[in-house]
Amino acid sequence: MSWWQDWLQSIKSFNRNIKLFMVGNILIQIGMGIFSVMYNLYIKELGMKEAVNGNVIAMTALATAIMLIPAGLLSDRFGRKWALIIGTGLTAITFFYRSIVTVEQPMLWSAFATGIVWAVAQVSGVPFLAENSKASERMKLFSIHFSIMTIAGFIGNLLGGVVADCASFLMNLSAVEGIRVSLYSGVAFFVIGLFPLFRLKMDKKVAMETVDSIKDVVKVSEKNASFKENIRIIVLFGVAQLIIGIGSGLVIPYLNLYFANRFNASNTYIGLILALGSAMTAVAMLIGPALVKRVGEVRAIIIFQFLSIPFLFLTAFTNSLYVASIGFLFRQALMNAANPIQSAIAMEIVHDKYKGLGNSVNQMVFQVGWASMGLPAAFFVTKYGHYWGYAYTFTITGILYLIASTYFYLVFGRNKKLAVA
Repeated sequence: MSWWQDWLQSIKSFNRNIKLFMVGNILIQIGMGIFSVMYNLYIKELGMKEAVNGNVIAMTALATAIMLIPAGLLSDRFGRKWALIIGTGLTAITFFYRSIVTVEQPMLWSAFATGIVWAVAQVSGVPFLAENSKASERMKLFSIHFSIMTIAGFIGNLLGGVVADCASFLMNLSAVEGIRVSLYSGVAFFVIGLFPLFRLKMDKKVAMETVDSIKDVVKVSEKNASFKENIRIIVLFGVAQLIIGIGSGLVIPYLNLYFANRFNASNTYIGLILALGSAMTAVAMLIGPALVKRVGEVRAIIIFQFLSIPFLFLTAFTNSLYVASIGFLFRQALMNAANPIQSAIAMEIVHDKYKGLGNSVNQMVFQVGWASMGLPAAFFVTKYGHYWGYAYTFTITGILYLIASTYFYLVFGRNKKLAVA
C-alpha cells in the first residue's frame, strides 16, 4: 500500500503539462494498440500473401527511420506541442485510409505515409517529458509514463480483438468487415486523444534541477554543448538500439500472426494475450526504479534483458499454446521493462540542445532494424512453415538480444566514467 501511495503521490506532483500529455497519450496508445494488433490480421483475412505483411511493416519502419532525425530537429526548433499535434492528427488520417483500402500498392504507400507522420509525434514525447520535469523525478516519471502507456496498449490490444469478434457476431459481418470496425474504433481513439494536447502550455520554461550523477555513466556537462561531444554518446546508445531493433523486427511485428498461424488462436485470444503482455510490462516498468536503486541504471537494464532471453527461446520451440503464452508474457515484460531506464539515462547525459536529436537517432536506428527484417521474417515463415519458420526467427532474435545486452554492459556497465570530451 505504501508503494502504491508513493506512485500516486508522484503522479499528483507532476505539472499540468505532463498530466495533459499523459491523458492524451493514453487515448492515442489505446488507438495504436487496436490498430497494431488488428491490421496485419486484416491483411491476412483479405487473403493476401504473407509477404504483404512484411512489406507493409518494412515500409512503415523505413519511413519512420528516414523521418526521425528531421523530425527531431524540427521538434527541437519549433517546439514539442505542435509536433505532437500535427503528427498525431496526420497519423489518424492515414489510419482511416488504411482501414478502407484493400489493394496492395495503396497499402504500401499509406503505410509509408504513416511512418513519416507518426515519427513527428513519436520523437517529441520523451524530450517533452524531460523538459517539463525536474531531474530528481525523471527516472520515476519515465517509469510511470511508459507503464501507463503500456497499460493503454493493453486496453487497445484487448479491445481490438473483442470489437472485431463482437462486430462480426452481433452485426452479422464477415471477418474482414468485423476487423474494419475495430480499426475504425482505433482511429476514433486517436482523434479524441488530440484534445488534451491542444491544452498544453508551452510559454513557460520549467525550472530544471542540477542533474545528479549517474552511477555507471557520467553525464554530459551543461558546459559541453557542442555537437561533437554529444554525438559520441548518442552513437554509443544507437549501436545497442540498432541490434535490438534488428532482433525485434524479426519477431515482434508478427506475434499476432505467430499465435494465429501456429496455434489457430482466435482474434479474442490473440488480443487478450497481447494485452496481458502489456499489463505485465507495465508492472515490470514500475518495479524498475526499485531495481535501479539496488544495482544502478546500467546493471538494471542488463538484468532485465538477460532474463528475457530464455523465455524467448521457450516461445520459439513449444507446441503448446499455453506454454507459448507464458513465454511471450515474461519475455515481453522483462525486455520492455528496461526501456524507461534507457530513456532516462539518455535524456540525462545528452545536453538540452540535442535531446530531440538523441531521441530521434535512438528511435531511427531501432526502426532501421525493423525495416530491414520485414522481408527476412516473412521469408523464414514462408519457406520453413509455421513451426520452424518462427523457431528460426525467434532464435536469431534471442542471439541478437544477447549480443546487444553484452555490448551495453561492456560499453557502459564496466566504465565508471565515460569520457565525452
